[in-house]
Amino acid sequence: MPTLTPVEKHLAALRACDRCPRMHKPVVVGRPVVSRVLLVGQAPGDKEPKLDRPFAWTAGKTLFKWFQGALGWSEDEVRDRMYFAAVCRCFPGKRPEGGDRVPAPDEIARCSVWLEREFALLRPTLVLPVGKLAIAQFLGERPLVETIGRSFPINYRGHTAACIPLPHPSGASPWHRMEPGKTLLHQALALVAKHEAIRR
Repeated sequence: MPTLTPVEKHLAALRACDRCPRMHKPVVVGRPVVSRVLLVGQAPGDKEPKLDRPFAWTAGKTLFKWFQGALGWSEDEVRDRMYFAAVCRCFPGKRPEGGDRVPAPDEIARCSVWLEREFALLRPTLVLPVGKLAIAQFLGERPLVETIGRSFPINYRGHTAACIPLPHPSGASPWHRMEPGKTLLHQALALVAKHEAIRR
């Protein structure tokens, strides 16, 4: 039987996580890649657990289209060259009034241990938080117009990196399809393309 790499061991432990009883299983994880680029999503939707990969549905198509345009990478290349993490790794379920439930603060706190381990394992030099919930973990809550299109130095649990936030590619949000969102997104993707972790 082949020996598991440290990242594969980490993902095996993550898949077995049952810390949050309100979250829906299975846990959604990305590929076991060793990368200095850490993409941090918010939480899976209802399609991701069935398709067994993050950003598997409509928002993912938009996200990969952004990277195709900025980096010239296919979806497969992005998944092979960036490590996919998230604020929460399980589908939170639906709200009674419709739409996906936002993870509770205690669920975010319990799930953060996995992100901490990923920083320790991978020591990323570039962090790409996607969407307001992910951005807030590194930069606090702030308006997108003051956040997208810029690079920020961050120190996360003792690890320093550049942080280039991206808006959420959801079809429900028009922000990235209207000005100033379109221009700011273009600026953000240009910063990603120039970063040394991408050009390696």
